[in-house]
Amino acid sequence: MAGQTVQDFDTDVIIVGAGPTGLMLAGELRLAGIEAVVLERLTEPMRQSRALGFSARTMEEFAQRGLLEDFGDLGVIPIGHFGGMPLDYTIVPGGNFGVRGVPQALTERIVHKWAAGLGAEIRRGWELTGLTATDDGVEVQADTPDGPRTLRAAYVVGCDGARSAVRGLAGIEFPGYPATLEMLMADVTDVQVRLRPTGELGEAGMVVVLPVGPDTTRVVVFERGAGVRPTSEPPAFQEVADSFKRVTGDDISAGTPVWLSYFTDASRQAAQYRKGRVFLAGDAAHIHMPIGAQGISAGVGDAVNLGWKLAAEIRGHAPEGLLDTYHTERHRVADRILANTLAQRSLYLGGPEMEPMRAVFAELLGYQDVQEHLVGLVSGLDITYDAAPGDHPLLGRRLPDFPLAGPDGGTTAYALLHGGRGYVLDLRGDGDVRAAAEPWTDRIDVVTTASRPEGALADAEAVLVRPDGYIAWIGSGGSGAAGLTDALSRFFGAAR
Repeated sequence: MAGQTVQDFDTDVIIVGAGPTGLMLAGELRLAGIEAVVLERLTEPMRQSRALGFSARTMEEFAQRGLLEDFGDLGVIPIGHFGGMPLDYTIVPGGNFGVRGVPQALTERIVHKWAAGLGAEIRRGWELTGLTATDDGVEVQADTPDGPRTLRAAYVVGCDGARSAVRGLAGIEFPGYPATLEMLMADVTDVQVRLRPTGELGEAGMVVVLPVGPDTTRVVVFERGAGVRPTSEPPAFQEVADSFKRVTGDDISAGTPVWLSYFTDASRQAAQYRKGRVFLAGDAAHIHMPIGAQGISAGVGDAVNLGWKLAAEIRGHAPEGLLDTYHTERHRVADRILANTLAQRSLYLGGPEMEPMRAVFAELLGYQDVQEHLVGLVSGLDITYDAAPGDHPLLGRRLPDFPLAGPDGGTTAYALLHGGRGYVLDLRGDGDVRAAAEPWTDRIDVVTTASRPEGALADAEAVLVRPDGYIAWIGSGGSGAAGLTDALSRFFGAAR
């Protein structure tokens, strides 16, 4: 493939996997005008849903793309837990645990409609069989309904799950911890059983029972001492029913199973999220025990972080090293997710030997700063990325949403991100900020408003917002536009 030009490519980016991560990335790329083809081995969308919600930060990311309202009336959960220990998530301003009761299948439908509407091409029944990457591009082979096919692109992104073919074919290591326990899962109709939506721990194990539809109940059971089955096949319903009865005494065997699955506490993370022109995102890059909807949320976060950077590289205006920050920023996020889910596993599922640890945690939760730390950790609200120099507390952190007034009517800080472009928010309006940012207006917007945000941004005079909704620079204290051009060069490349 050496010496290929862009004209030799079938598309700009090949995305393998049409789950929430792959579809979100496709939409992000299309917002920037980048061609994207999504290859999915399944011929039909999944109707079952492993995930049943997403975190508070993911709610914000969907809102930043105008997608949140498509989910309808969402019941935000103010009270959550850490390892089964109750925690008030509203202790963080604007904070919540996220949403529960949103099937992954619904999330996929909404993001699919958005990405396809923007022009992303989704090809079903394409199973990856080969991958060759060079300095000039990538070539993939796939079995398709029409026989073997080959596609060429500038980049490929593996969003194809825990058993990622992209990761394997690219030779990227996946170190971590193997499974030590297993939780069996069944979606059941025609069953009457007491709900335990946040889990119920007993001597024999732990169960979760929650509704997943008007006539369907999800049963999850962990039986202490059962170990891990020596198979990757889903359990038989009788296995689930027998285990559930041993743990709770309740008999669900008369119910009708509609879906059976399982998950473990295996925790692994790819050694590198980027290998030349190959990238990994979502479960292909990291797996962990599903606690607090952090899995689907991490995948969406990967896509939103990678999309604008990859688009800038393809467009030719990315500053040197920008693409490498995808690994440095998101690998650190997943590190913390793996650590907190392993800690929660021990608190949640440990036996009597964990009672002293639970007692210590209960004592620590009496301190507000401990509560705030754990809330930020699980909800994703405390993620911090690279930013321009400065000591403002919101540098590198997520942009809070707030209303904005302007000459053309009202809008919001998040609505300005619907198009996937970064922007400079001029809160002083004296012309200096707009003049400084003008050489970058082919790739960012400049918005002047008379509104004054509340909270930590109340003293800001101007703010540079990355396309993923994180603050890259803040002007305050009479500094005006000082440092803005350096920040724009650092994140958006050389001035035109």
